[in-house]
Amino acid sequence: MYVSGRPLDLKMIGSVVGARSEDKIRGIATAVSERYKTASSPIQVVELPDGRFVMQLKAEFAKHVRKLANRPLLTPGPLRTLSFIALKQPVTQSYVVRVRGKLAYGHVKQLKDMDLINDERIGRTRMLRTTTTFADYFNLNHDPSLMKKELKKVLQLGEDAPLPVETAKQDS
Repeated sequence: MYVSGRPLDLKMIGSVVGARSEDKIRGIATAVSERYKTASSPIQVVELPDGRFVMQLKAEFAKHVRKLANRPLLTPGPLRTLSFIALKQPVTQSYVVRVRGKLAYGHVKQLKDMDLINDERIGRTRMLRTTTTFADYFNLNHDPSLMKKELKKVLQLGEDAPLPVETAKQDS
């Protein structure tokens, strides 16, 4: 799990540990999770709502190791565009570009290539939404309405607070 750096389904875990029974594989993954819990480790193994397992750093330790990370997943421009999409989803690409500026076209392409968002063609524009990869990576709920509440809490916005609409900036 550690080496993959992403959530693994039971079939993949089973192929690594040499087991076929889903119950046995789930039992092994759960035992590993418990071992990390009892060791008071900064690492945790979490079962996601869709049944996959992921090994990740506990949230309370993230600020301590952030300095050690080589490079961020996204630069500020694409990260702001991703945040905007996550908070407004489903949202048209044309609206994202109007608010975030023309550089948002490149941001959207980058985010799609990273499987953080997907799009659906609606007339001449595209409807943008976050993916399960996004939810898993940022440890958020897969349901968009619950995800928005979690994001607003993280961003310290009230649940009913209007989202700040930032005009396009010169960020990339």
